[in-house]
Amino acid sequence: MKKLLALGAGVVAGVALWWRKNPSACPYSQRFWVEAPHPLITRDRLREILAARPGERILEVGPGTGYYTLDMAGWVGDEGTVEIFDIQQEMLDHTIRRARERGLWNVSATRGDAQDLPYDDSSFDAAILITVLGEIPDEDAALREVARVLRPGGRLIVGELFGDPHYVSPGALQGRAEAAGLRFERRTGPGFGYFARFTA
Repeated sequence: MKKLLALGAGVVAGVALWWRKNPSACPYSQRFWVEAPHPLITRDRLREILAARPGERILEVGPGTGYYTLDMAGWVGDEGTVEIFDIQQEMLDHTIRRARERGLWNVSATRGDAQDLPYDDSSFDAAILITVLGEIPDEDAALREVARVLRPGGRLIVGELFGDPHYVSPGALQGRAEAAGLRFERRTGPGFGYFARFTA
């Protein structure tokens, strides 16, 4: 029995190490991971640190199946927009379907690569990346792109949760974001489950 447990632990550790060295998006077939409760990085904490205002245009990179999207759509109201962006069409379709079922028409979707965002400079009031940054092969390129599309004074909110194989530590995140021209403002939550806010 001990050998089986040790073997199982070794397999899990090996898979986690492989994932860290080979960043990739959570496949749609495993969406239960992104639909599960998000301890520490809750919707209420996101609302507090984002401080969304009616009429704002928000970019959410990697929305999964809309865990945060639908709430954000409500925060910005009918006059605002939440643009969801993902490399997987299935995730976008799922989230749009949920939004329409709730009568939310201010959510729109675009498929593409976060390392090359298809948006104009200074076109968003805020950008959100929650448990997504570490899945992007070139995190620095993605952060530069986010900085480019944010309006002056626009906010970037990054959420991370320890246990995610692509977890990004607060120190690593701050160094990368500052190198992309983003200024650290504050963090809420402990290092193993946090939101960090930066400004353009």
